[in-house]
Amino acid sequence: MSSSEIMKSTLLACTVFLLTGCAAEPMDSGAMDSGAMEGAPAAETPVGNPITGEGLPNPTTTVMRNWGTLPEGRQWGSTAGIDIDPTDGHVWAYERCGAGALGGAPVTCDTNLVDPIFKFDRNTGAVLANFGAGTFVTPHGIDVDREGNVWVTDFAGNEAGTKGHQVHKFSPDGELLMSLGVAGQPGSEPGQLNQPNDVLIAPDGSIFVGDGHSGQGDPPYPEGATGRIVKFAADGTYLKEWGQIGTLHGEFRTPHSLEFDSQGRLWVADRGNHRIEIFDQEGTYLDSRYLYGRISGIFITEDDTVYAIDSESSPARHFPWMNGVRIGHVDEDRITAFIPPHEAENRPYQGAAGEGVAVDADGNVYGAEGPNSLRFAGGAFTKYVAAGR
Repeated sequence: MSSSEIMKSTLLACTVFLLTGCAAEPMDSGAMDSGAMEGAPAAETPVGNPITGEGLPNPTTTVMRNWGTLPEGRQWGSTAGIDIDPTDGHVWAYERCGAGALGGAPVTCDTNLVDPIFKFDRNTGAVLANFGAGTFVTPHGIDVDREGNVWVTDFAGNEAGTKGHQVHKFSPDGELLMSLGVAGQPGSEPGQLNQPNDVLIAPDGSIFVGDGHSGQGDPPYPEGATGRIVKFAADGTYLKEWGQIGTLHGEFRTPHSLEFDSQGRLWVADRGNHRIEIFDQEGTYLDSRYLYGRISGIFITEDDTVYAIDSESSPARHFPWMNGVRIGHVDEDRITAFIPPHEAENRPYQGAAGEGVAVDADGNVYGAEGPNSLRFAGGAFTKYVAAGR
């Protein structure tokens, strides 16, 4: 074995030991359920390595790169958002108007005025809807509510100060119904947003926004940078917020993705802190998960299976964790399955995976390819076909 292989094996062994040790620490009584308090048997020992995915089953069999119909005359740009329509099971997503794919000057949806939001037939990849031109600078997060309305965040501003730092709500056919935040004017006052990463709509219509993208690196942070969850009423009225840039529970270094489980708990992908933070809908901290990597996107299915996609672990950040989709259950911090990343020559140990993830009713998994994975995936979207399909 070479010296580099020995070093890698040592790092992996040490990391697994530390993670196992952390997982074995006793919980406080408030966090223990009655079964645990009565001496219920410990959870089954994980099989496989949660860091590399080695030894973990892959629930998919076929990788369909460059999935989805490409409109004539367009090149796919990067993305970070994808979701499943609860009304018909088809796939909603966006791409950034060719950003990362077109040559010449940097491209945004403010300079290339094409429709960024797509609805795809989940079986064929055909485009069922396409809209949103002229509204965005850089789309980032997406959520489809129970009525089929499509919510998308715009996390960057344009030079003119007339677009960006907002959340937009569209009807299923593309009518703009509501906008949160002040167009082109980032801020942290009530009613303002500053680099909103994701949006999530509760069953009662309450709106949750993960706000602040600039806190995931090392300080000093840009002036006005934030890391918070902002809650609005269904009509867009500001209600409350919690969080700031930091590492304590209830603090964030880029709350990149939001999701609810069946209990109504809010899961936050705290990407810069390499963890998931779990809250009730009033902002009370409940629990954390540490085994999912440097998470960009979360999707939780109706049976409470967690799919978390790691797109950013690299030799410079969170080595030696592998990119890919880690899968577990909401009730414990344990990885039970793993979907490997795309091969990437400039990320030899990490690979390259997307930033957004969604799962349809048949168990097919969809990846939304971000800047780190776009060229290796060959297109904005990848479909991982479930075993047996």
